[in-house]
Amino acid sequence: MIFDARVCELGEGAFWHPLRRQFFWFDILGKKLHSIEDGAARTWSFVEMVSAAGWVSRDVLLIAGERDLFLFDLETEEIETVADLEADDPGTRSNDGRADRQGGFWIGTMGKRGGNDPGRGSIWRWYRGEMRRMFPGLTIPNSICFSPDGRFAHFSDTLTHRIQRVALDADGWPVGNPETFVDLSAEGILPDGAVVDAEGNLWNAQWGAGRVASYAPDGRFLTAVSMGATQTSCPAFGGEGLATLFCTTAREGMDAAALAADPEAGKTFAVQGIGRGLPEPQVIL
Repeated sequence: MIFDARVCELGEGAFWHPLRRQFFWFDILGKKLHSIEDGAARTWSFVEMVSAAGWVSRDVLLIAGERDLFLFDLETEEIETVADLEADDPGTRSNDGRADRQGGFWIGTMGKRGGNDPGRGSIWRWYRGEMRRMFPGLTIPNSICFSPDGRFAHFSDTLTHRIQRVALDADGWPVGNPETFVDLSAEGILPDGAVVDAEGNLWNAQWGAGRVASYAPDGRFLTAVSMGATQTSCPAFGGEGLATLFCTTAREGMDAAALAADPEAGKTFAVQGIGRGLPEPQVIL
């Protein structure tokens, strides 16, 4: 079940590159991008925190960092800034993000003190040369994912215990107001990263619950898959036939006693045969 034993302080940004047939994930607080290439572990280190990515070409990713969206060449490690991301506020950083079906890229920002920075976060979208703030006043934006037909986006503000859904126009911009898709407040569950499968079911990593839970397109609970660490953070489908569910985890905020009780915390997990994903869309610059 353990896919990779490298320990992330805060694993995030899980995604499968369809051209490279390769799984990538980030350690936000460790300022690293991880992968396994030709059977060997590979890591790229950065000078600032990095959290999520979409693919532009076989070798080039669009990566969300603390202060900007930038292009990163996996082979040459060359960097080129595409757009500022709250560069004027050193107290925020990027968090969860994912490419949408129209070729745009959504990214959340949040205060570096997490829940102690209420309302400091936002969700932004980069699309064909435009960077637009869509949802301000959030605290910990997460669960960014999209319906298979591209007509709806999902996201959460983790501490509200709710996953939202909002309609999108033909270009992928939100129309109307978000509505509650899944309400987890009764259970006190904290929604983290999410991904939608080929059937339109949403798979949500639930921070502190040690699981990834699946919800039907109408929001009904379907099933939950236990992972080997408590602080599950971001899922993605990949592997042969996109039939493997990967999930990052974290050890952020855990003291010695918590780590002793949760020895696999921060490792990355994989479960096969529980669903089939969709290819991550190419980001259109």
